[in-house]
Amino acid sequence: MLALSAQGILPKVDYAIFADTGWEPRAVYSHLDRLEREIARPAGIPVLRVSSGNIRKDALDPDHRFASMPLYVLNKDGNAGMTRRQCTGEYKIKPIKKKVREILGYPYPTRIPKGVFVEQWVGISTDEFHRAKDADVKYMRNRHPLIDMGWSRSDCIRYLTSLGLADTPKSSCLGCPFHGNAQWRNIRDNSPAEWEDVVEFDAAIRKGNARANATGNRLLGEAFLHRSRVPLSEAPIDHVTAAEWAAMQQELTDSGPDLEELEQGVVDGCSPWACRGEVAPVQDDFGLAS
Repeated sequence: MLALSAQGILPKVDYAIFADTGWEPRAVYSHLDRLEREIARPAGIPVLRVSSGNIRKDALDPDHRFASMPLYVLNKDGNAGMTRRQCTGEYKIKPIKKKVREILGYPYPTRIPKGVFVEQWVGISTDEFHRAKDADVKYMRNRHPLIDMGWSRSDCIRYLTSLGLADTPKSSCLGCPFHGNAQWRNIRDNSPAEWEDVVEFDAAIRKGNARANATGNRLLGEAFLHRSRVPLSEAPIDHVTAAEWAAMQQELTDSGPDLEELEQGVVDGCSPWACRGEVAPVQDDFGLAS
């Protein structure tokens, strides 16, 4: 959408906002730098980078309040489970809302007058139209330009390819549990340092996040980044095991296992208003203030 706006296909936006979790793949940061340099800056569109902290560091800090990641859990009785997903609300939506309030001139907790709002563009294509939703606060009004244009994901890829941006990476945490096997393999095979990082993190969160453990709320089981619920260094990312297939049948929708998602991961990465986690983001003060 930034490129469409910069080229005049869509109206010129006032700002583009990137919510940084502090643990994006290097490829995402490099791509963002390129977009800012080659597309946004020449068009006079400021790119604002906002953050609520470093999700990796916070998860391992016993003194920091941590919004949990959706980790796969193997309970002591052998049953599979999953921790709540709060990370999108804390590390994506919250800093965006904070910045929007600043842009409007009403930083939290100042009450925003009735009728004062921003139009926020959300990049959901026609393939995911059912995920297009209104904002949960009155000072933000969501618009979905790709749906308005009738563009599918394939249309977006063709357009990006025409601009020399066919290698646009998904924006999601390096160690996001919603990665598919192809994403895990890509990290392992092409970025050894990042693979070492996620393997180390996976081992460190085996008993849940550090803050919960420090306050006596220990996880009743073991947590993992990979759906197979084995250490990431041993996970079957090159093939699907029988145990993983069985777990998929329990976890996914009534339509049955989605092998494409198992392999490729969540289609749209971790978009603030389109994350496909099972648990809705937790409302916070930034969401309650109208």
